Amino acid sequence: MPRRSELRLTKRAVDALDPGGKDTLYWDRDLAGFGVRAYASGRKVYVVQSRGPRGPGRVTLGRHGELSCEEARKSAAGVIDRIKRGEDPVSGPPEAALTVADLAERFMGEYVAQRCKAATAPKYRSVLDNHVLPALGAMKIGEVGGAEVSALHHHLRETPAMANGVLDVLSRMFTLAEAWDLAPPGRNPCRRVRRYRTPPRERFLTPVEYRRLGRALREAEGSLWPPALAAIRLLALTGCRRDEVLNLRWEDVDRAAGELRLRDTKTGPRMVPLTRTALEALPGRGESPWVFHAQRGERRLSNLYHYWKPVRSRAGLDDVRLHDLRHSYASRALALGEGLPVIGALLGHREVAATARYAHLMREAERAAAARVGESIGVHVTRNGG
Repeated sequence: MPRRSELRLTKRAVDALDPGGKDTLYWDRDLAGFGVRAYASGRKVYVVQSRGPRGPGRVTLGRHGELSCEEARKSAAGVIDRIKRGEDPVSGPPEAALTVADLAERFMGEYVAQRCKAATAPKYRSVLDNHVLPALGAMKIGEVGGAEVSALHHHLRETPAMANGVLDVLSRMFTLAEAWDLAPPGRNPCRRVRRYRTPPRERFLTPVEYRRLGRALREAEGSLWPPALAAIRLLALTGCRRDEVLNLRWEDVDRAAGELRLRDTKTGPRMVPLTRTALEALPGRGESPWVFHAQRGERRLSNLYHYWKPVRSRAGLDDVRLHDLRHSYASRALALGEGLPVIGALLGHREVAATARYAHLMREAERAAAARVGESIGVHVTRNGG
């Protein structure tokens, strides 16, 4: 039996209910077994729970707004009476008949807001608003099958990475729908949809390209925002992620110790050692608390693309992304003889598998080293040796 509460359910009381980011059941003070389920998405549904000769029973009466509170109370009294007499209660609309749009709101409110970093939420919201909801938002959860998901995935075939990203978000949503008892177990419609092959992009700067990049950055001084150029230099010199650099505050910079203290990265807090060159790349400290602040106001720089585009064009590196500076940092470390564990620590990888993508570069470095050593010895020990 549901426990008694001090709340009397009225229209005003139900309107004011705030579940605080998670689904919550509220029971009526006067009529035992009459309650309302408030969802994190804002939806509120009247329910009845009671016990009779056949055991416990729960019935959904209807949605708040479509059904008045007093109508729900009268209906609840009749349903409770039927359950106690062992008769079949008059059921209302099934609670599981949620739409994909309803599921998306619960996904954003209960999963993304609680489990993901703040920078991740806008990415999920963009995928939902631009792709998932226009195609599937009005459909009931139980109506979405593999055919509908495949059609959406195929529609995005010109951008395979985005198509796979949409599929990943949908799959996570339906997995959670099963955990929340909104869908039968084992019915995830994304399970058998094959993802498009997206070969990993590997672009590493050569020493010559690094020189061209340095020249382009120097030539851009005076025409582009200095903190933006400094941020690009720091990305190249540390292998940090873009947001790790853009989120830097001056209190995170320890010049005496020669390190950055990153408080909130993709893999948690970490320290980044700074070389003398990296320290010199930092901009001068002004009144803003941000190391790389925007041109207007005291906000931080939110994007580097509009600064990176003319720099890479000037350097003849039009196919190089900002993130490729991170890959190039790892490549140069391997070329200098550093092992994968050290490189993983420098890049802030939590899992060994994340650094393993550079293993083939290590093999190339080993082959080059073997060739140099073998040639130096071969000069003396082969038949044609000097």
